[in-house]
Amino acid sequence: MSNTQSMIFTIFGDYIRHYGNKIWIGSLIRLLKEFGHNEQAVRVAVSRMMKLGWFQSEKQGNKSYYFLTDRGEKRIEEAARRIYQVQPHEWDGKWRMLMYTIPEDKRHIRDELRNELMWSGFGSFSNGCWISPNDLAIEARLLVEKYAIDDYVDYFLVEYRGPQSDKALVERSWPLEKIEAKYEEFVSVYSKKYIIHESMINEGSMTDAECFVERTNLVHEYRKFLFDDPGLPKELLPEMWSGTHATLLFEKYYKLLAEPASRFFEEVFAKDNDLGRKDKGYDANEHPLIIS
Repeated sequence: MSNTQSMIFTIFGDYIRHYGNKIWIGSLIRLLKEFGHNEQAVRVAVSRMMKLGWFQSEKQGNKSYYFLTDRGEKRIEEAARRIYQVQPHEWDGKWRMLMYTIPEDKRHIRDELRNELMWSGFGSFSNGCWISPNDLAIEARLLVEKYAIDDYVDYFLVEYRGPQSDKALVERSWPLEKIEAKYEEFVSVYSKKYIIHESMINEGSMTDAECFVERTNLVHEYRKFLFDDPGLPKELLPEMWSGTHATLLFEKYYKLLAEPASRFFEEVFAKDNDLGRKDKGYDANEHPLIIS
């Protein structure tokens, strides 16, 4: 069973943010029940997420509703843009370099900062030096503000002049072989599942609830690559990159499950929530962030 808190993030990112970004706790419990999470686990996870600054709550009568904070919304939007960006982008040829020297009295934030930098797409070039070919100026600024470390950080936009190649910098800063292996495993598992579920949907033997579970699990599994894959531009990727195959499989599989999964979500959400707050331009079949 997946972590309850992590699954809540997935459901908010793929569904709730398109429906006013707010949900009654009873509806959230009902949705998580499909994955084997009980009421107590959901309430504990939501409480923890509030303490961490991801969620806020409000009362409407005797019902409690939960919605993302500004910080939570920014994280969800950033993750969504990266999850649904299907094709690798072009590179401007420049490197972004973030260097820091955290004093001993602030050493407790080092591990957390490293995790945040990796999640944002930076690679560990050397101790205290992180690089990326992508424009991560906004992400870097938000991290500096979050940890109040502006006196200890420098951010550069630079060109690499050798003596090695740009691809050599990539190999030094990111474990591409491990990332490739994870993508190969994803393709192996989900290409088989796709064939089975395509057949079941065509036969009418797969319920909307089952499609909801499979679509959510698909996104949940695929978003784990946010912690591994920095989203490198195509010029810096290996010629045979399984990540490309995985993203195309994800898009195809997502669209297969989209309509019945959304139908089930709306059936649950319609009770004690406001369906009128659904984004007018949102169509799960033509996801606005799936860019192919």
